[in-house]
Amino acid sequence: MASELALARAGLTAARAKPPLAPLGWGITGAYLSLVVLLPLTAVLLGGAADGPTAFWRAITAPQAVASLELTLACALLVVAVNAVMGTLIAWVLVRDSFAGRSLVDGLIDLPFALPTIVAGLTLLALYGPRGPLGINVAYSRVSIVLALLFVTLPFVVRTVQPVLADLEAEVEEAAAMLGASAWLIFRRVALPSILPAVLSGMALGFARAMGEFGSVVLLTGNVPFSTEVSAVYIFGLVESSEPTSAAAVSTVLLVLALVVLLGLDGVRRWARRHAD
Repeated sequence: MASELALARAGLTAARAKPPLAPLGWGITGAYLSLVVLLPLTAVLLGGAADGPTAFWRAITAPQAVASLELTLACALLVVAVNAVMGTLIAWVLVRDSFAGRSLVDGLIDLPFALPTIVAGLTLLALYGPRGPLGINVAYSRVSIVLALLFVTLPFVVRTVQPVLADLEAEVEEAAAMLGASAWLIFRRVALPSILPAVLSGMALGFARAMGEFGSVVLLTGNVPFSTEVSAVYIFGLVESSEPTSAAAVSTVLLVLALVVLLGLDGVRRWARRHAD
């Protein structure tokens, strides 16, 4: 009887360690990722190299391509840095403070998710364009690129940091305040180590969105080569000009740049999580 009970427990432990549906789940996951992510990316990579390495190099080193890639990367990094600060501040206010209209503000954070990006560009153009009611005209300038990217990427940091802040125990912060710690010291030594992985995750999501943004910038920036033309618009122009191979080549470089930065942010996030634990 004892041996049978031991065998039953061993079987139960093995079943918990490896659920019977695990192979099916792995197969479905692998097939879905292949169809939705891996195969399209492979098609882009193969398309960029279709005419050989010389044509690929010529396409990605074209002055207009280099200028658009540099502008896209610089604006995306700037936007990520700004939203890391402002998104964390907004999340802190929404979680820690109580004020009239907080639910409305909380709902407005998701508005960039709900709006089609072309509508977002049109809205920003109406507000900050030459006929805007505020008298501020930043349309067709590099400032407009940053403004559009800030609009569409803000929710990523707020929504990743907000639930982590909500789970933090406010009693620890209150105890630190009673011991004489300043608000900045409490945030830096108590809250920041816990929310930093979430901030970095939001930064990674926002960066990925900024690198490939098209709709919100195509109307607002004017798409002037060597001035306000981002990579997504430049790639679209290549496709419109019947140069799909060059478009795929520039897309490949854009993918590589985004992947390098995302891997770097992920490495910092893992380091921050280990030190937070």
